[in-house]
Amino acid sequence: MRQFFKYVFATIVGILLFTFVAFLMVLAIGSAFSAASGDEVSVKENSVLKLNLNSPIREIGVENPFGGFGPFNSSGDVIGLIDLKQALANAKLDPNIKGVYVQTEYPQTGWASLEEIRNALIDFKKSKKFVVAYGEVMTEKGYYIASVADNIYLNPAGALEWNGLDAEYTFFKGTFDKLGIKPEIFRVGEFKSAVEPFIREDMSEANKAQTTSFLNSLNTHFLANVAQSRGLQVPELKKLADDLSIQTAGDALRAKLVTKVAYYDEVETDIRKSLKIDEKKKIDFVTLGKYENAKKYVEEGNIKNRIAVIVTDGEIVSGKDDENIASDRVAEQIRKARLDEKVKAIVIRVNSPGGSALASDVMWREIVLANKAKPVIASMSDYAASGGYYLAMGARQIVAEPNTITGSIGIFGMLFNTEGFFKDKLGITYDRVVTNTHSDFPSFTREMTPFEKNVLQQSVNRGYEIFTSKAAQGRKLSVDSLKALASGRVWSGVQAKANGLVDELGGLDRAIQLAAKAAKLEAGDYRVRYTPEKKNAIEELVKSFTGSDEETMQATLGDLAPYVKYLKTLKRMEGIQARLPFGLDVK
Repeated sequence: MRQFFKYVFATIVGILLFTFVAFLMVLAIGSAFSAASGDEVSVKENSVLKLNLNSPIREIGVENPFGGFGPFNSSGDVIGLIDLKQALANAKLDPNIKGVYVQTEYPQTGWASLEEIRNALIDFKKSKKFVVAYGEVMTEKGYYIASVADNIYLNPAGALEWNGLDAEYTFFKGTFDKLGIKPEIFRVGEFKSAVEPFIREDMSEANKAQTTSFLNSLNTHFLANVAQSRGLQVPELKKLADDLSIQTAGDALRAKLVTKVAYYDEVETDIRKSLKIDEKKKIDFVTLGKYENAKKYVEEGNIKNRIAVIVTDGEIVSGKDDENIASDRVAEQIRKARLDEKVKAIVIRVNSPGGSALASDVMWREIVLANKAKPVIASMSDYAASGGYYLAMGARQIVAEPNTITGSIGIFGMLFNTEGFFKDKLGITYDRVVTNTHSDFPSFTREMTPFEKNVLQQSVNRGYEIFTSKAAQGRKLSVDSLKALASGRVWSGVQAKANGLVDELGGLDRAIQLAAKAAKLEAGDYRVRYTPEKKNAIEELVKSFTGSDEETMQATLGDLAPYVKYLKTLKRMEGIQARLPFGLDVK
């Protein structure tokens, strides 16, 4: 009998727990869908916009519908760069927002995106409202954003990274040698280094030279902006990095890189003083996710005139893939904007290291057709290289950030001979019968003949001629002049502006201004529409339980996740490629 009552009691407790959890889920789902439905969020007087930028930042955000709801909360949301900038522009005019608090320790994005955020904060400060930044630690990327704040706080036990920028490449030749896999490479140009990770154990001299060049360009821009914001000199900033002088929070304070060493409660005390409220009163923080649904103070403009901003973010592939720049999907978006009479101009926003040369050409064609019907302006984000540059070169004008990584005009082809791997490691062999001499060409399970290798190399050569001739036409240069800038060489935005590969330095807002001007539209006489839009609430609800493929991979594999991503990229590679080196990340 005692066992019976024990099981009954356990069942009752289980039912109660299940009911409680289900109740929380219903509340969270209801709140999530309420927020997704666009219900206006009320912002209290004397509020502070709170921006936690310690997450991946991409062009289009991915919102967690359970964000902020206890056990369903997640700090892994993808922040939308466009959403973030729009929020700051609105907060600048919002009388209820008195300042911005930024937590920027390790933002996960590229340098051009950081530039856009930084400039948006500078613009916000024109309202005479305060900007404060706090971090327990700060990477140089995090500090680049924080450097424009009125007050920069660093935790007393924390640290500030200040040792210069680096670009690291991962090489796989040793792995392929051990596995008995032989890469067959076909490329044009001494700087086309995307294939080096598969055939070398280190960087070639040409790749080292180009990386040194664009990395120093990015670093020069970084130091100049920090020096201007903090009232310091570039030589002293360089010396601090060379000597590894910034080891503690106190070092950062003495070097005037931060304004105060403080704990978070002390930061809140200072914010209360700025708000002129009692030290016991709770600060009314409003997060980015909630503020997106607050009252809009930025005028949208005339709905009859539109500028379509088509956002392309990721690797370039064929088809209709939602996670990358898929040629069929993007071409359809461009075509729709070209045929829409309300759309007076188009901005192509490019954030891509490249990918399929064929897919790039398909989208380039649609951009060229659109440019004949109405102005098309290209806006480069963190990367617009190789296939990414292929998209941009069809536009009327190209705008890049000073720290955009672009160029890499060149293509390559790569096949893997796996005969040794299957035979020596797995004991698998192959034999075949053919009707013609090269019926099985190309094959992954046998060595190609010199004739076959030459056929593939000639195909790559033709692709390179097509790429460079179209680039020369788009940039109004001779083919020889364009080729002098090509050969797969990578440039910073500053360098690309100097050599004529881009027309102007600036962000997405500047590209939109140029598009409006080209369409003869005055400020306030048009609306901007972004494509694609955010995923709908149901899709994000499912993702909150299952997690995106990338999130699941990161959580499961940890530090090994980037290498699995490389393998997935290899799997997606079909045909001739126009792309940057794998895994290039400037830190």
